[in-house]
Amino acid sequence: MDYITAKEAAQKWSISERRVQVLCEQGRIEGVQRLGKSWAIPRNAKKPLDKRSHKSH
Repeated sequence: MDYITAKEAAQKWSISERRVQVLCEQGRIEGVQRLGKSWAIPRNAKKPLDKRSHKSH
């Protein structure tokens, strides 16, 4: 399987690298693996839906 870094996933999905790391920590990205301090994300992984609450003003 081909993997990308959290930084590459962030660029691909137009979100921050930290957000990708949080999604990995929460187990929200299928097939992700921890390699030391880095994350290996399957190249074909889908961006998880954003389940954070949004406040309306």
